[in-house]
Amino acid sequence: MKKNFDLKAYLVIGPENTLNRPVEDIVYSAVEAGFTMVQIRSKTVSARDIIECTRKAADAIKKSQNKASLIINDRLDIYLAAKDVRIAVDGLHVGQKDIPVETARKYLGNDAILGLSAKSHELIDYVKNADISKIDYFGAGPLHATATKPDAGLQEDGTIETRAFDELTELAKISKIPVAVGGGVKASDLPELKATGISGFFVVSAVAGAKEPYLAASELVETWEKS
Repeated sequence: MKKNFDLKAYLVIGPENTLNRPVEDIVYSAVEAGFTMVQIRSKTVSARDIIECTRKAADAIKKSQNKASLIINDRLDIYLAAKDVRIAVDGLHVGQKDIPVETARKYLGNDAILGLSAKSHELIDYVKNADISKIDYFGAGPLHATATKPDAGLQEDGTIETRAFDELTELAKISKIPVAVGGGVKASDLPELKATGISGFFVVSAVAGAKEPYLAASELVETWEKS
């Protein structure tokens, strides 16, 4: 499986997150600031629009002097379509309720990146009991309640269950693959978050919704690196 990716600073983005600014402009700013992963995720636009968005994001990453991996959220069909038209996309990210990782890996091949996200306690159980050989990294969260994904951590009683740092420390300790944590992450969270031993963080609105995306991304990267 592909191992040359860096989970340190991970931007998740779609057209609905950018305050009507071009996705590729935000992606370029983030990668220039040192972000190492970009995930294209949208629940509001068509498959064709996501493919075109992915193309423009890939071009923005290529334009930057920094390298970043480009991931598609959930949609294996879009990943395969993008590869078919030679867009430089590197992998797929799924949740535990999405396409099974065994099926995803079958169609992705061994070189593509495959990420899986879930609540931290679910991932702890998954790491202890499941075959993780087909997965390259985990995404865990939410760290805080977030308007970007209001159902993240939603419980049956309507409350939002967020992640405790000791839970993340346990996950990082037992996981044999890298872990990134997101969900309302702010620069002020990063020192304590890094101390858990996780490999990186992911954000949406902290960069995509910022007035100055480059400055916001730079602050996050610099804070993480200095922590």
